[in-house]
Amino acid sequence: MPRSRTPAIARALAHRNYRLFFTGQSVSLIGSWITRTATAWLVYRLTGSALLLGVVGFAGQIPTLILAPFTGVLIDRWDRHRILVVTQVLSMLQSAALAVLALAGIITVGEIIALQLVQGFINSFDTPARQAFVVKMVDDRNDLSNAIALNSTMVNGSRIIGPSIGGVLIAGFGEGWCFAVDAVSYLAVIASLLAMHVARETPAPRDTRLLEELRDGFRYVTGFLPIRAALLLLALVSTMGMPYMVLMPAVAREILHGGPHTYGFLLTAAGLGAMAGALYLASRTSVVGLERAIAAAACTFGAGLIAFSLSHTLWLSLIVLPVAGGGMMVTMASTNTFLQTIVEERLRGRVMSFYAMAFLGTAPIGSLLGGIVADRLGVPTTIFIGGVACMAGGIAFALWLPRFRALVRPIYIARGILPPSTTDPK
Repeated sequence: MPRSRTPAIARALAHRNYRLFFTGQSVSLIGSWITRTATAWLVYRLTGSALLLGVVGFAGQIPTLILAPFTGVLIDRWDRHRILVVTQVLSMLQSAALAVLALAGIITVGEIIALQLVQGFINSFDTPARQAFVVKMVDDRNDLSNAIALNSTMVNGSRIIGPSIGGVLIAGFGEGWCFAVDAVSYLAVIASLLAMHVARETPAPRDTRLLEELRDGFRYVTGFLPIRAALLLLALVSTMGMPYMVLMPAVAREILHGGPHTYGFLLTAAGLGAMAGALYLASRTSVVGLERAIAAAACTFGAGLIAFSLSHTLWLSLIVLPVAGGGMMVTMASTNTFLQTIVEERLRGRVMSFYAMAFLGTAPIGSLLGGIVADRLGVPTTIFIGGVACMAGGIAFALWLPRFRALVRPIYIARGILPPSTTDPK
């Protein structure tokens, strides 16, 4: 695809490997969101428990919290393309197992939790490898930020389509067919990965041990203030804010008195806002100023959650959820782009594993905590508390912006993002 014919907002699609990945992953992610929708609804249908919704969410993501720092070291050592092929095949088999058990009518919550743990283990390799591999799919480093933003657009396009399809499939055929559709959808991303022209990665021999490299990565992310602060804010937002997604079936059923279609509408509304946020990031031509966008987005996410927690009608919920969805997406994707821009190449896999730990790894703690609090104080109160915490984190991050700019500016100059004579970005 000639660059001259590629719109600026989609310029990363001019790169063949990224275009293949974008196409295959888009299909697969729709399937993944169908499974997410079906899993949450199935658990709530079987148990009626907000606490167990939290437990299932915890099981699916706790492996990332525990394993991501170690898998990051391995991703810096191994061929990332090969890792992704293996993780996608394993994910397909996990979805197929869910489908067989559900269609046979013998699935239990215990089996769902066990399979969620398996998927969490797979994701502990897949997520940081996929984030680090983006650099290899985009030949021109200037298009990296656009590729990351398009990834977010892809995720949220599927987030709009997937739950809608999932709601229809659940209502018409049951959860088992949702899992079967997801298993088949993995074939698209596997085919796209195999069709890529990728030079085999041959990492340089390392004299250091795994734990030593892990300590090296930990010292880097904790010792450099902009990276440390961005990861801490993302972890706070994920822990305190994201449980609203886990509790969505309870909101649909208990607060709004709806069914699977209502649940699908709520997820779609949040996805529309996230899509708008991703498109905003894709339209940006520079990473300069992303720190300010991160702070503003965290506050916006918190405000959206507070408004959602106070809503008891479907129409109002559908109005405020796009605000929350957009805020969350801009926070997550801006942090990703910011880290990918300033990180040292030799540490990319490890830094992105800490990113995965901050975004996905802390979510199980939030899911479990959210389920416990919701069981005792109610779902609306739980979401309200999360919104307040996200706003507070965004404000605190904004107060540190002058120091971030002073530390980041030399990196931007060294990488040609800013000319040497440029004053600190405002």
